[in-house]
Amino acid sequence: MYFEHAKTRRRRAGGQSDSNLWGESPMDVRFINPFVEAVQQLFKTMLNTELVIGKPSIRQDDVFADVSAVIGFSGDATGSVVLCFPMETAVKAASTFAGVEMKSDDEDFSDAIGELANIVAGGAKARMDGLNISISLPSVVVGTQHAVLRSRQRPRLAIPCDSSLGRFTVEVTMVVNKQVAASPQAAGAARG
Repeated sequence: MYFEHAKTRRRRAGGQSDSNLWGESPMDVRFINPFVEAVQQLFKTMLNTELVIGKPSIRQDDVFADVSAVIGFSGDATGSVVLCFPMETAVKAASTFAGVEMKSDDEDFSDAIGELANIVAGGAKARMDGLNISISLPSVVVGTQHAVLRSRQRPRLAIPCDSSLGRFTVEVTMVVNKQVAASPQAAGAARG
């Protein structure tokens, strides 16, 4: 398991659980790990590079990026996943993915970045057992140090990533609208 729920960490440490941190619908670790696994698989198989995942954090402020790829999802869970890149990392990732040298103003640059987000969202969706989720088409924003603004009412988890292509952040905002039973593996891990 990549991450455990913040409430679980506090209980293990003997601390007080903070239900207000997550609101009515917590961002359950069972639905965050699929994004981590999907982005790692993408970089390993399609970009031929290993990805190092840093310590995730709940974002209170905006992440500024030069290139952002946004995919929304709806259904049993609502929210979004945003890949936030510095320009150099985005150009290297798009070029490696396409197999040709690209620049940010190339016609296919935004399509390549959008497809990376699409692969991450689709891979995560496939790993979310018990949830019927639809994903949107990707939107790509290119502009120096822009922020993709999101609802302040939902927690946003920022997952820092590092690779030979550069650093970037995966941001996940998610509210599960359906009660999902824990998988046998998750139930065992929670007891252990």
